[in-house]
Amino acid sequence: MKIVVAIDSLKGSLTSMEAGDAIRSGILRVYPDAEVFVRPLADGGEGTVEALVLGMGGSLQEISVTGPLGEKVNASYGILKDSATAIVEMAAAAGITLVPPQERNPYVTTTYGVGEILRDAIQKGCRHFIVGIGGSATNDGGIGMLQALGYEMLDAEGRNVPFGAEGLHKLAEIRKENVLPELSECTFRIACDVTNPLCGENGCSAIYGPQKGATPSSIPQMDQWLADYARLSGRLFPHADPNTPGAGAAGGLGFAFLTYTNAVLESGIRIVLDETKLEEYVRSADLVITGEGRLDAQTVMGKAPIGVASIAKKHGKAVIAFSGCVTRDARECNAHGIDAYFPILRQASTLAEAMDPDNARQNMADTVEQAMRLIHARVL
Repeated sequence: MKIVVAIDSLKGSLTSMEAGDAIRSGILRVYPDAEVFVRPLADGGEGTVEALVLGMGGSLQEISVTGPLGEKVNASYGILKDSATAIVEMAAAAGITLVPPQERNPYVTTTYGVGEILRDAIQKGCRHFIVGIGGSATNDGGIGMLQALGYEMLDAEGRNVPFGAEGLHKLAEIRKENVLPELSECTFRIACDVTNPLCGENGCSAIYGPQKGATPSSIPQMDQWLADYARLSGRLFPHADPNTPGAGAAGGLGFAFLTYTNAVLESGIRIVLDETKLEEYVRSADLVITGEGRLDAQTVMGKAPIGVASIAKKHGKAVIAFSGCVTRDARECNAHGIDAYFPILRQASTLAEAMDPDNARQNMADTVEQAMRLIHARVL
């Protein structure tokens, strides 16, 4: 029997690979001769670096970069050496969780550290990038990132503009003479699951600005500054289009990638499934196992387990899912390729007890074992 396991992390408890290894353990109790292939899974957001690096034999890089408030922060990213690919989460350098709620202010928060990560990876030989851009604290249109890559963002007097949306306000000229030369050789797959344009009532300032500290009076200001920035960008790059779906992602970072680099915006789960070559494993499998921390009606809205199920069903494979918990409306998953799902909680417990990694690992293996016993009984 050949079984493919691709399960998202149980956040705060087990990583994707740890959950997969626990599933493997449960399978082998019943089918000791089974071929079990555990593949990393993530949706392009938090945990993507860890899942892909650990699951594909990469290495983690730790560097000090400029944080969203201009202070130094420690950030990590991954390198897959064989393909010269870097795996980056922008939140590692410019994430909203790095800024205390009382200090959130998009006028000053910057993406400069994101550019420092990219530059470090380029200097280490990477030419292909997978970048998750969720969870930003910024609304600077990506100019901080571009400054770190060598683009000059200048005010009317030829001086570098300050960090944050305030820099957009003072931006008068953009120069590209000192851009890192290797940038032109790089390709970027940007994990982006939002479709907001850069500006307007559905733009990044109006929709996401408030959670980043924007006030009602600052939102129209920043929206205008981003529109002016888009026009300036168009002088250098005629293809610049602030209305492209996703241009407003991460406070305009989507626009910066699309305009200033060789980038495409894609579904995060689609990128991960492609990069891990999951379909090649599923094609010859007898069973596919997936899951995540919580299965509910939101799971069918493009989350990782449904991405796995869609590939499995393309090849006519049965799909079972395991999760930390399920809700009543999780039955929506049955209509989207998951044939059956099981919560792994084995007895009444506190949340802390359920999420304890040792308990979660044991619960996962034990639950999988019983599901496999049922399959074995039906085979006989």
